[in-house]
Amino acid sequence: MGRVKAHLHVTIPAERLAQIANRFAELEARMASGQLEGDAFVQASRDYAELEPVAKAARDVQAMREEVAGLEEMLSDPEMKAMAEEELGELREKLPEAERALAIAMLPRDAADSRPAMLEIRAGTGGDEAALFASDLYRMYERFAAENGWKVEPISMNANDLGGFKEVVANVTGNGVFAKLKFESGVHRVQRVPVTESGGRIHTSAATVAVLPEPDDVDVNIEDKDLKIDVYRASGAGGQHVNTTDSAVRITHLPTGTVVTCQDGRSQHKNKDKAMQVLRARLYEQQRDAAQGAEAEARKAMVGSGDRSERIRTYNFPQGRVTDHRIGLTLHKLEEVLAGPGLGELVSALIAEDEAKRLAAMGE
Repeated sequence: MGRVKAHLHVTIPAERLAQIANRFAELEARMASGQLEGDAFVQASRDYAELEPVAKAARDVQAMREEVAGLEEMLSDPEMKAMAEEELGELREKLPEAERALAIAMLPRDAADSRPAMLEIRAGTGGDEAALFASDLYRMYERFAAENGWKVEPISMNANDLGGFKEVVANVTGNGVFAKLKFESGVHRVQRVPVTESGGRIHTSAATVAVLPEPDDVDVNIEDKDLKIDVYRASGAGGQHVNTTDSAVRITHLPTGTVVTCQDGRSQHKNKDKAMQVLRARLYEQQRDAAQGAEAEARKAMVGSGDRSERIRTYNFPQGRVTDHRIGLTLHKLEEVLAGPGLGELVSALIAEDEAKRLAAMGE
């Protein structure tokens, strides 16, 4: 997928600027009136917080346009012409950037962007090496989360004898979690000499990452009659029993056939709560996919289709590089990416590319 020109120029009509200013002034007046209570106040507060950066960007653009118009009038005055030309040159360079910032602020936001997320990593082809790679990815996301001030809480871990993960599920909470992690869903491929390989040959293995936004309680309605709950004895790496009680829980959502298991907690009650948390996230994602079905083709034009079978990134250890196939970006800083800071560079590039593609679609 080719990269979109980063500095696409989008001009917002003057009428649209006026609409934004008027809407923001209305919201400010309602918030200041003291007449809003309960749900109405909560909704108005959300609308205000969402519109505030757009209104600020619109004011900046409006002020610059007015300044340009004033300077253009001054060009007819011989005494002021030289100064006006110099200032005009600077403003005409800054204005497209301000207009682009406004266009980005106006792009429709995914309602889930501010949500916490459920992070699921599963070892794919490659046996033990794939499981070790899955644990590398999990640690990478843990470090990236720490950098962003997020909290990672493991929900379910299925480890192998070598310390790798066949599967790991964790809850990530904090500010803007889903917005930054949502492009991580897909197949991650690793090329390296396995620690289990005595011949020193490079192997290719893979792990699948899924990032699901966590729903509010009102987003997903689950009825008890739709659930089949089984309890069994938890087992650990190598098949040994973790404990001697039937504390592991398997929940099947009968209408969709979605199955969730959790055996990490010491109590059946805790495992059931965690499994329900995962189930809610998966059902919410199914609802989102169904709701966005009509936009499926448009979504494919953006960065990644959200298809978890799509190979999105390769981590090549012999060459010390990471390549994101969706945007054709290669970074020769593998250790930095796995340590967390380098992942921020990839995430920023993916967000910028997504914004550029949506801006291009807006201008068509």
